[in-house]
Order: sequence, then structure tokens, then C-alpha cells
Amino acid sequence: MNLYIRQKIFSWADTFSVMDVNGSILYSVVGKIFSITKKLTIYQNDKEVARVEKKLISLLPKFYVYIKDQQIAEIQKRISFLHEKYSVVGLEWEIEGNIWSHDYTISKNGKVIATIHKKWLTWADTYELCISDNVDHVVALAVIIAIDCVAGDKN
Repeated sequence: MNLYIRQKIFSWADTFSVMDVNGSILYSVVGKIFSITKKLTIYQNDKEVARVEKKLISLLPKFYVYIKDQQIAEIQKRISFLHEKYSVVGLEWEIEGNIWSHDYTISKNGKVIATIHKKWLTWADTYELCISDNVDHVVALAVIIAIDCVAGDKN
């Protein structure tokens, strides 16, 4: 399944629309404006389906993914001198590619689960997500948003 994330240009909080190939909005992602830690909630038809939260105190950026208030994954930047490395604890997913240019793949046991590519020359930042049909799309979307948060947290 192909999904597209489009960030809103003028927004006080992190706000995203997640659309299908026809431009229909499938999910909305809304960040809390006034919060001690970064929190993003994913909604489908105005119902919360997932949440991404930053750990308050951590040496390296660390985010948790929750589905129905149950933590299913922990995304953390790992120490590396040559290039960015991230781990997805709980799902045993591996991330390869260039996180900074939004061109990377997520795999499990050598099989690609999702690919992420930034669409260039668009009015707002737009990302194309190609998620395998045999993967829970909400879980994959939440993990991808958490990876973006970890990468962006360095800035």
C-alpha cells in the first residue's frame, strides 16, 4: 500500500495528513503544542489509533510507539561514527538508508517491510511510504513517524 505524508506548512504543532494515491485523507497526525515531551497522535476517522511519545530524559533521542495504550516499539538512535543508525526494539525491524534525506527501507529478517522516499519539488514536505500488504499499516506508519521524530530531534 502506498501512503503519502504531507506536512502542513503553517502550523503551531506538528500536523500531518496521510493520504492514499487518490489524495483521500486516511489518517491525521497531530502533535501537542504545550507538552513537556513531544507527543504525536495518529487518528483515523477521529479515533486515536496510535501514539508516538518521546522519552523525557535520555542520552540519545528515544521515542515510544503505542497502539491502544500498549507500547509496541521503542525507536532509538544508536551511537555510530560513520552514519546514522537506529534500532526498533520490540518489532525487531532494521533500518537502512539515509534518514536525513528521507530515503530508507525498513526490513525484518531480510525482507523489506516499507520504503520511504521524500518527494522533491512540492509545496509542503511530502513523503511517499510503500508499506507491504502483510504489515499492519498503522504500526508501520507510527514507526516511520517516530523515526522522523528521532532524526528531527537532533536538530
